[in-house]
Amino acid sequence: MKPWQTYLRPKTLAEAMGAFASAPRPLAPIAGGTDLLLDLEQGRHPPVHTLIDLTSVREMTALELRGDSLYIGAAVPVNRIARDPLTIRHAQALTEACNLIAGPQVRNVATLGGNVAHALPAADGTIALLALNSVAEIAGRVGERTETRRVPFTSLFLGPGKSALKHGEELLVGFYIPIKTSEVYQVSSCFKRIMRPQGVALPILNCAVWLARENDRIREVRIAVGPAAAVPFRATQAEETLRGKSLTAEILQSALEALLHQAQFRTSPRRASADYRRHIVSGSFRETLETAWERAN
Repeated sequence: MKPWQTYLRPKTLAEAMGAFASAPRPLAPIAGGTDLLLDLEQGRHPPVHTLIDLTSVREMTALELRGDSLYIGAAVPVNRIARDPLTIRHAQALTEACNLIAGPQVRNVATLGGNVAHALPAADGTIALLALNSVAEIAGRVGERTETRRVPFTSLFLGPGKSALKHGEELLVGFYIPIKTSEVYQVSSCFKRIMRPQGVALPILNCAVWLARENDRIREVRIAVGPAAAVPFRATQAEETLRGKSLTAEILQSALEALLHQAQFRTSPRRASADYRRHIVSGSFRETLETAWERAN
């Protein structure tokens, strides 16, 4: 017996939001479904009457340049992101993160929006998007109209596994990643992860860095680490330590100390303790930052 009764496949964002407003409830959106279908079949998700398939909604499956941003729809499979020339050129940290999500078969269907919507503080795609200063686009209904708005990426998260999106009323449409070009400085990014070689395919620790390099100093930098807080974490104190400086051993050590002072590492069952994460973040942070620094040379 199927764990749902009605299956809808809207073609436009307006049709999708109309289905949210009028379809029999309870309902759930689906794109990759790699977590949702298993949760429904195994009883970890409340039963649904209607599934709304978003894989034909053009606004949610686009991957393209829009002005001074790279736009990635929430329903784009992570394997497509990992291989697309635009993301390889403009968002290398995200391509590296997407290449590490689950296995090849899952990556062919799992979506970036699903990775973010789970609101986990160490989700690989989430950590990369945070370092890349992404902006999220959300759709909702105002009367009979569908309206979209852009919000800061960090506003999507309330706590571990708790999304700020209103279930059944709002839809995560996509992400805008700013693209900076300059003859004065070079930009680059990097993502690295530490995980168990076998078993649970989830990160013990991950780190993403975006930086702009002007000759031998860091003009601007963003650092994201997970899980280092209840929500996806930006190491803003470490960023302040690095900004405007050359990447010397002394400055790198000061940045690491600032990160450790600000971060609140947590213990995860079957993965790692908070103390172990504090121990291994040193090498991961150094390697990620130094790789981004060299790429921008």
